[in-house]
Amino acid sequence: MIDHVTFAVSDITKSRQFYEKAFAPLGYRIAFGDEGRFWAFDIGDGLFEIMQAEEKGPLTRVHVAFRVKSKALVREFYEAALAAGAEDNGAPGPRPQYTPDYYACFVLDPDGYNIEAMIDQPDAGQS
Repeated sequence: MIDHVTFAVSDITKSRQFYEKAFAPLGYRIAFGDEGRFWAFDIGDGLFEIMQAEEKGPLTRVHVAFRVKSKALVREFYEAALAAGAEDNGAPGPRPQYTPDYYACFVLDPDGYNIEAMIDQPDAGQS
């Protein structure tokens, strides 16, 4: 399942205003964000995020995160992607800067898109 998709935008303020108006009929609202940097819209079972594009930075213009069921699957995805030719963009591990239970890895696909496998729930014996 896709957990979230992130688009880099040229003007974060203008894009926020656009998406707030466009999403209003759908009931999608801002869940959280950081003024001038990014905004995440709650779209039900996932998030649609916009981020301020930078000339250089850790995220590509398109970012897709796949929600998986265990930390082991995060690691397995990472290894399989590297074996298939992906470039490392962040080894599997905790990402407490997102949420306390966030665990993820990041790879760049053959076109340079940032692909993530992640889980965001307390460890219930699955590691």
